[in-house]
Amino acid sequence: MLVTIKYFGQLTEITHLNEETIEVSENQTISELLDTLYRKYNTLKTKDFKVAQNQELVDENTKLTGSEIALLPPFSGG
Repeated sequence: MLVTIKYFGQLTEITHLNEETIEVSENQTISELLDTLYRKYNTLKTKDFKVAQNQELVDENTKLTGSEIALLPPFSGG
């Protein structure tokens, strides 16, 4: 299954990408996807971010069901 990973804020500086598409196996969890990304981008482990699947925040135990995953660092506003 193909998923598109979208990176925002400081995470684009780590990956040098705004988005990428990767192949994942069926029944994979968000945690397993993150492990793959941590191996590819080691510095990503040190950053604080939330994960959204199809524009809904999810936790690491959630099964991958969507085609779009967004990694969202903390945003400041005012």
